[in-house]
Amino acid sequence: MSTLDNIEVDITVELGATTMPIHHLLRMGRGAVIELDAMENDPLNIYANNTLIAHGEVSVEEGHLRVLISQKAIKRG
Repeated sequence: MSTLDNIEVDITVELGATTMPIHHLLRMGRGAVIELDAMENDPLNIYANNTLIAHGEVSVEEGHLRVLISQKAIKRG
């Protein structure tokens, strides 16, 4: 068994983001809508351990959400 087989990586997929005052957040209830800074066809950001690694798009297959990687992120530095 390879040493790499035992390493866990947290994967996060970001649909978009926003900033709002805390009092708006505290007033939200069931059914509230949070508008994001992304449009319907914008690429998703994919992070591994909080580091941007790729961009992708969402798809649905047999009722399950999937993220298709469309481009590796450009490494800076």
